[in-house]
Amino acid sequence: MPGGPGREAAGAEPAAEGTAPPPARGRHARRGAPAGGPPARRGGEEGGGGARLGRVLVRAAAVTGALTVAGAVLGLLRDQTIAHLFGASAESDAFLIAWTVPEMASTLLIEDAMALLLVPAFSHALAARDPGAVRALVSATFPRLFAVLTCVAVALMAGAPLVVRLLAPGFDDPELAVECTRLTALTVLTFGVTGYCSAALRAHGSFLQPAAVYSAYNVGIIGVTLALHQWWGVRAAAAGVAAGGVLMILVQLPAFARNIGLRPLLAPLRAPLRAPAGVPLLGAAVLAPVVLFAVSRQSQVLVERFLAAPLPAGAISHLNYAQKVAQMPMVLSLMVCTVTFPVVARAMAEGDRERARRRVEEDLATAGALVLLGTAFVIGYAPGIIEVLFQRGAFDAQDTATTAAVMRVYAAGLLGHCLVGALGRPFFSSGRPTWYPAAAMAAGLAVTVAAGAAAVGPYGVHGIAAANAAGITATAVLLLHGLGSRVVAIEVRAIGVRIARLLLAAAAAVTAALLTAPLTGGPVLSLAAGALLVPAVFLGAARALGAPEALHLLALVRRRLRHDH
Repeated sequence: MPGGPGREAAGAEPAAEGTAPPPARGRHARRGAPAGGPPARRGGEEGGGGARLGRVLVRAAAVTGALTVAGAVLGLLRDQTIAHLFGASAESDAFLIAWTVPEMASTLLIEDAMALLLVPAFSHALAARDPGAVRALVSATFPRLFAVLTCVAVALMAGAPLVVRLLAPGFDDPELAVECTRLTALTVLTFGVTGYCSAALRAHGSFLQPAAVYSAYNVGIIGVTLALHQWWGVRAAAAGVAAGGVLMILVQLPAFARNIGLRPLLAPLRAPLRAPAGVPLLGAAVLAPVVLFAVSRQSQVLVERFLAAPLPAGAISHLNYAQKVAQMPMVLSLMVCTVTFPVVARAMAEGDRERARRRVEEDLATAGALVLLGTAFVIGYAPGIIEVLFQRGAFDAQDTATTAAVMRVYAAGLLGHCLVGALGRPFFSSGRPTWYPAAAMAAGLAVTVAAGAAAVGPYGVHGIAAANAAGITATAVLLLHGLGSRVVAIEVRAIGVRIARLLLAAAAAVTAALLTAPLTGGPVLSLAAGALLVPAVFLGAARALGAPEALHLLALVRRRLRHDH
């Protein structure tokens, strides 16, 4: 269930990707923090600097988490706007086919690949204590990246008819999809620049602007769609995607200028490609595993739309709306892993595998509790959720019924999506290239393709959603087993028992929700009652089954808030 601009909730993943950020320079350096490393230890005590760095990370994660939620809310408003104006129709399907381009681009250029590659490079440049090292890195890399991205964007615009035929063979209105694809192709360039700026700013300890990019993006889509839809139809939404990509850059540019300056961005393309002293070149051995993992994960969306294209109009839209709502519990659950990811990375760097193991095991159990709590609510109250969020304008009751049914099937894979997101980080935290996550993701994708091809005929969109759940669950199982033998020696059987208890607690909550939802009146009242009932049943069943993770969630939140102050 990954998706870039649909993953602005999931996608804007906060804090550091693989390394703890060095303290910010400039005005922060005057407060006593050395420019190139962590705060100095006083009197031989190591607790003070570590505690300060911990508080910085918690504040950064809190700010990023809040902005991620804001981006998710705006993303939901964006989906509501498109559903209201275009419903689940051939028009909305054409837009979603074109949206495949920014979805893939965001995964590669903003989230997984770009961040995992560039944050360490900028961190090495900062650690070199050479004031010109960062500017030299930008001068050596950005002009080439900009040129390559421009060529790719132009090629996508020119080859849009072929792209549409490959993504959605048999689609009824390919010309409309082609026009929308040409507009969204600009995001290959804008997302690449956005991801580059985000990596540089995070390495400098600036998290606010990178976390705000998806809010800016969704504001652009909503604004342009509302302004132009009467004259341009669904093409207005595609134009909004292009405009939102530009806003992503603009929201970061002032901070980039303050930290690095804009002149290195304009370095001549013919400048020699040399890494500054102490900064390793990003070779294919490091690049390829990350890119393949990200592409394979995002390709689930491509498979879904490929299989759904020949189905009746609205099939792609039903899948999209169901996916976007169902993924919300996964996004919130991964916040826990995002906050603690620098701890795992530091433990791995220091060779403390035992500390890393304990942290990863606790993260998996806590994230599993969160996502299963959300899954129980989604399955129990799917019709009411979709009715409240989308049933207005061109989105009618039949669209609500179909989308809610698909969402319930998708929800079966939420735990798998959560575990894949949580398990991928420790694999890449060691700083060494590893092919195992990409291989596991490819195996899961093969399951999705095979199951989807077999199920789409008899079961339609419901079969496609079930194939997604089966494929991502297979990947999660492979990653869980592979992590223990390759990176961190987690106790797989113990983790499995803990998650099994949580699954039973979720099943109890789903049963209670399904029995009581029809008895509580209209959808708004039903959802309000469910917001109390599902957590109560889930926590009660978890306690009875001896699963303490669910009961520790509130304590974890309170502890994080106390540390933040």
